[in-house]
Amino acid sequence: MIGRMTGAAVRGVLVALLIATPALLLPGVAADSTQITVLVALLAAFLTFVEYNSNFPSIVEFRDAPPFNRLRFMALLVTVVMLSLIIKGDTSPTPTTDALASIGTILGNAIDFPYSPVRLVVLMLPAEASVDLVNSVRTSAGLAYLISLIAMTAFLFLVRVLGWPARGGAFNVWVNLPLFDPTAGGDVLQRLQRDARINIALGFLLPFIIPAVVKAAADLIDPITLENPQTLIWTLSAWAFLPASMIMRGIAMGRVADMILDKRRRTYANAEAEGDGDFQAA
Repeated sequence: MIGRMTGAAVRGVLVALLIATPALLLPGVAADSTQITVLVALLAAFLTFVEYNSNFPSIVEFRDAPPFNRLRFMALLVTVVMLSLIIKGDTSPTPTTDALASIGTILGNAIDFPYSPVRLVVLMLPAEASVDLVNSVRTSAGLAYLISLIAMTAFLFLVRVLGWPARGGAFNVWVNLPLFDPTAGGDVLQRLQRDARINIALGFLLPFIIPAVVKAAADLIDPITLENPQTLIWTLSAWAFLPASMIMRGIAMGRVADMILDKRRRTYANAEAEGDGDFQAA
């Protein structure tokens, strides 16, 4: 009990630190913005503590199948920290911020080709956007996209090479998929395979869909302004992290479906072997 509570408290603190990172790193943050950030960080920390302190999860998937959630958290944390350092480098340059800006610029320019996700993010900006803002968005988008690709590749390696999640011992499908209702109808295996395909497809499409939707809605509502540093950081972090998270969830659900299919095949094979043995004995 004490170990579970301590782990839940540590996770809550880490989530709060993630949310507060831009406000802590960026200079000249307004007092109102700081208060809102602190409130959101405390709320997220409390919800994380309650979730991980309970015996059974209610929202968080694959809670007992590390390092799925740890990998996603680290990918988002690295993205937010690096983007914050790049934005900080505009006013307080250091060798670290200059190096990250150079890497992001190279990546952004390399990925910024027609119909690419980075190009669509740049086109999402209003026509009167300054050159500095366009370059900052391109640099941040390139770096965020690279981090998401690294996270997906690492998780694919865990699944295909290291045998996640079976290598961690017994795997309880219903505990690790609290949002998946096994009684909704239809074969569980087919539903898992279908959900896996849907998540992977949406994950590939979202980097293209999100900028297009924002650009199309700009004429109806006030568009998102990326001139605010914190807005730029969280917008591009979400743009890169959410699709990667959905693809990783799809890969994970596909892996669970494969495990169920293998279990069924072994069960049927054992049943047939036992049946043949009983028939020969008779």
